Amino acid sequence: MSIKTERIASMLAKEISYILNTEIQDNDIKFVTITDCKVTTDLSFAKVYYTVLDDSKKDTTYKALKDASKYIRSKLFDRVDIRHIPVLTFVYDESIENANKIEKIIEDFHKDDKKE
Repeated sequence: MSIKTERIASMLAKEISYILNTEIQDNDIKFVTITDCKVTTDLSFAKVYYTVLDDSKKDTTYKALKDASKYIRSKLFDRVDIRHIPVLTFVYDESIENANKIEKIIEDFHKDDKKE
């Protein structure tokens, strides 16, 4: 990504996070954390990565975010100074989950080492 797209992606992530925390009243979107945003070079599409506090609500949160995406885009139009707001696609960020699994494997490995 170029510096311009990285800057816009960062700005979008910050503003989407703010909109979700302050303006959206949907209970399914409570406790959503925006972790990253990737924007295409032509600024037409943006993948917004998110996590939720309760993993069992991943599907309902995704549906609620998908339903709210048009509202979020309209709010971004007022807040972000670019001509065209990208189409938002929400993607669950599994990197934190994967990091926790790897950390658990390493801890188990070290426990086995100490036993020997």
